Amino acid sequence: MAKALLGYVGGSDPRLLAEMRRLQQRVQDLESELVRIQAENDALAAAASHHHGDDLLDSIDVPQAEPALT
Repeated sequence: MAKALLGYVGGSDPRLLAEMRRLQQRVQDLESELVRIQAENDALAAAASHHHGDDLLDSIDVPQAEPALT
């Protein structure tokens, strides 16, 4: 996609080139954040899989639970 944008920009207007560089950096930042979040999610999923789902539900004291705000 960056190549397509570069071809579209044509490389003549410095403002467009600067904006494209900024957008490319933003895409790289978002891709890095995605990798970090996916790794964190995988770690949380692995930790959750070590616990039985019923244990979590059993730990909730339903009769003593607070009513939801309406």
